[in-house]
Amino acid sequence: MTLRIPALPIPAAGHAELTPLDLRDAAELFRLTDANRDHLRQWLPWLDGVTDAAHTRAFIRAAQGGPDSRAGLQFALRLRGRIVGVVGCCPIDRRNRLAALGYWVAQDHQGLGLVTGACGALLTHAFGGGLNRVEIRCAVDNRRSRAVPVRLGFRQEGVLRDAEWLYDHFVDHAVYAMLARDWDGTPARPAVAAAGAAGDRLRP
Repeated sequence: MTLRIPALPIPAAGHAELTPLDLRDAAELFRLTDANRDHLRQWLPWLDGVTDAAHTRAFIRAAQGGPDSRAGLQFALRLRGRIVGVVGCCPIDRRNRLAALGYWVAQDHQGLGLVTGACGALLTHAFGGGLNRVEIRCAVDNRRSRAVPVRLGFRQEGVLRDAEWLYDHFVDHAVYAMLARDWDGTPARPAVAAAGAAGDRLRP
């Protein structure tokens, strides 16, 4: 398996692109996280542990370890050069050639197709690098996040009950998967009307 951090940005959709997270991104990414704290906290469990740019730098430093690091592959989602979210594969299981795909986007950039386009671009990179299976797990009530794998043609394989402790309660996770042999690089279904918070799994 040859999956690695790409040397060049990955074109996503329109003027968006994915660029490997760099320590120089720490201040900008922390500001974005902090500005969207209430929005992201609805579905992401790590917000209380990210209180200054030093925490964001530690996350980026871990991501710079590459596919074999605990952070996996993490990318800044940029629109016209400005960071508007994060998309990544984490963790990556080389033995079984599988990974989990996670993402979040700023509240004022929801509904533009940025996350779907970015995830599709990263899937093409991941399968081209030798992965066989990519999963997306979303809280069952997070309809915006669940709409992403549906648009990309993932198959829902089940629901994990009480899969995650979210501050003061458990949430169930819907599990979606895509196999390399089923991926043709294009969304398989129309967009699903959704409301709620965007984002799942990734820590900035």
